[in-house]
Amino acid sequence: MADKSLNRTELVAAVASESGQSQAAVGSVVDAFFSVVSQSVADGTKVTIPGWIAFEKTHRAARTGRNPQTGEALEIAASDSVKVSAGSKLKAAVK
Repeated sequence: MADKSLNRTELVAAVASESGQSQAAVGSVVDAFFSVVSQSVADGTKVTIPGWIAFEKTHRAARTGRNPQTGEALEIAASDSVKVSAGSKLKAAVK
């Protein structure tokens, strides 16, 4: 795993510095971006930024699992999840 991380505050500061915008303006854009992405994915719409990233709602069917300590069978309920896929430009940037 990576030793470094970039939290929201540091991301906003870096984007503000790179773009010449205020941190308040960038912060509101970041909030709006994640609000739109989360609402769209919750509604079942795939959100794609070509070459960079894609967000998609997925469904997991109900299934039978096992308790690892006792070996007892248990039912795992169906659930929805989010799939996040890296695009070609993001993958190339990491190489």
